[in-house]
Amino acid sequence: MIRIWAKIIKNGKIDKQYVYTREGLIDYSLFFDYVKDICEALDIPTPVIIKTHLFNYAKYNNVKFRQDDFVEKINFDRLVLENALL
Repeated sequence: MIRIWAKIIKNGKIDKQYVYTREGLIDYSLFFDYVKDICEALDIPTPVIIKTHLFNYAKYNNVKFRQDDFVEKINFDRLVLENALL
């Protein structure tokens, strides 16, 4: 089972959070789909995902998206995704 804890951080505090769950094992070729589903649930724009984001999530079990990772303007400091199965 896949569980990703998504947190929107604004002014150093959690503004919104969401736990994404999906059956099966994590497939990094579908990572964009996971992030897209999470962003739709949180009603925020979807960030651009680069190889570094995938490596950070795979190696450190978390990834942080900042303003530079979004095409649209965002009203929060960062989006943090963590593996919730640890």
